[in-house]
Amino acid sequence: MKRIHIIGSVGSGKTTLARRLSSELGLPFYELDNVVWKRTPAGDVRRTEEERDACLAGIIGADDWITEGAHQAGWIGPCLEHAERIVFLDTPYFTRLRRIISRFIRQKTGQEQANYKPTWTILWKMFCWNHQFQREGRLKAMELLKTYGDKVLVLKKNSAIDKLLVYKEGYQGKRKNN
Repeated sequence: MKRIHIIGSVGSGKTTLARRLSSELGLPFYELDNVVWKRTPAGDVRRTEEERDACLAGIIGADDWITEGAHQAGWIGPCLEHAERIVFLDTPYFTRLRRIISRFIRQKTGQEQANYKPTWTILWKMFCWNHQFQREGRLKAMELLKTYGDKVLVLKKNSAIDKLLVYKEGYQGKRKNN
C-alpha cells in the first residue's frame, strides 16, 4: 500500500494512526485540516477552494501518501478515489470524548503541540463535532464509503491496526470489523 486515506471523527485517533503508519510504512502523511487552513504565526487563515484543491492535488499527485481528516465533503473525493486503502476509524463515542479531554489538557499544559490555539471555545466545538458525528456524520461516512467497497477497512479501535498491516503483506482474506 502506498496511498491510504484515514477518516473518522475528532478524537477517533486519525492523526495517531497516520503517524504510526507513516513510521512503519515509510510514507508521508498529511492532515487535511492543514490543507483547509494556512497555518501562520498570526493565526489560521482559511484557504480559498482553489488553493485548497490545488494543495490537495499536489499531495495526491505523489506516488505515496497518507491523508487523514474528519472531512466528508465532496472536495476529499480525490483522496478516496486514489487511495489504495481507506480506513474508517469508527471509535466509540465515549472513547473519543476521553481523548478530546485528554488531548486538550496535554495541549493546555504544553505537553503536546497543537496546530491551533487550545481554547475553551475549541474544546466546546470538539464536543459538538463529536456529538454531531455520532448523531449524523457516522451514518453519512458509512454511506459515502459504500461506493469504495473492498478498499474500505472499518476499525473500532486503533489496536486493530495490525489488520491494515496484514493487508500490506498482500493478505486478501475475509475482513471482520473490530
